[in-house]
Amino acid sequence: MDRRTFLALALAPAARGTGGSELSPEKVRQFEKLISVEMSRQSIPGLTMGLGLGDELRWSRGYGLADLENFVPAKESTVYRTASLAKPMTATAAMQLVEAGKLDLDAPVQKYLPDFPAKRWPVTTRQLLSHTGGIRSYRDAAEEYNTRHYEDAREAMQQFAADELAYEPGTQYLYSSLGFVLAGAVIESIAGMRFSEYLRKNLFEPAEMRDTYLDDVYELIPNRSRGYRRAPNGRILNAVPIDTSNRAPGGGLASTPDDIVRFVFALPKLVKPESLTVMWRPQTTRDGRGTGYGLGWGVGEWQGRMRVDHHGGQSGVSTRLWFFPLDRAAIVAMGNLEGVSWDTLFEGVAQTLMG
Repeated sequence: MDRRTFLALALAPAARGTGGSELSPEKVRQFEKLISVEMSRQSIPGLTMGLGLGDELRWSRGYGLADLENFVPAKESTVYRTASLAKPMTATAAMQLVEAGKLDLDAPVQKYLPDFPAKRWPVTTRQLLSHTGGIRSYRDAAEEYNTRHYEDAREAMQQFAADELAYEPGTQYLYSSLGFVLAGAVIESIAGMRFSEYLRKNLFEPAEMRDTYLDDVYELIPNRSRGYRRAPNGRILNAVPIDTSNRAPGGGLASTPDDIVRFVFALPKLVKPESLTVMWRPQTTRDGRGTGYGLGWGVGEWQGRMRVDHHGGQSGVSTRLWFFPLDRAAIVAMGNLEGVSWDTLFEGVAQTLMG
């Protein structure tokens, strides 16, 4: 496919998104200009964006192609891998169990997982959810690009259960999706059901997230996007096939931007305000160094506004979420290309959305 044909397909908008009362035509034109520039600059095959304001999904639309080989357009209903946008959902699930009096964030995980081997130091669920628990990251490419299928989080934790901790918990910050796998196993043990089933019953259904699933490579998921990577010479190639069941609580779900917007606006009915405060409180290491991360959420600000956020990236996908709790505004983008840089697009969209 020559570059001119590719860009013509990639930048063509799909069917108009649905949702709440839409934003002004002028704002939409500005959003589309920003999206067009970034898709062209980064050769993004397909991208879907959802915007929420005032606790309501206000606009969503897909651009380009969800499947280059079959010329399937990206739509507002296109389903992408969430990658690490799963982490805020895992943290929310954990806080529900805290509220129910079933989970102590500061108890050693062996209280709930006696089959997880004791280590030199105890590790807690709070530390796992804040990336300070000492659980290592992926050991090698074979683990990151996993092809083995795991049935649940408790089975997936066996990847690292026998390993020693990478450092004493609480003393360092090390981003670890495998740490979230262990947190997911804690949730499974307490709830007595698979992690994916717990999320379906306690997050997806209450939040009306109708297009969010476990990213199961064997299941038929409607509107699922294909994934792509960019070769060193700039060519767009199919992404390396992976099975994300080895990291479901940390990055193994599939969803749409619309559903992610619904999730953040449903947070006040999923957990109590006190739980949101806990998740959105920046953590520190034992010596007082700030991590910029709460429990399952990045925490900071943008132009003086409180912002909680998360990014995601894995084989065949890049995702980004910005949520402004005090402004009740949400921006979510999901694209089917690895290594997308979202900063310029999100800065422009946030400026246009909130003035």
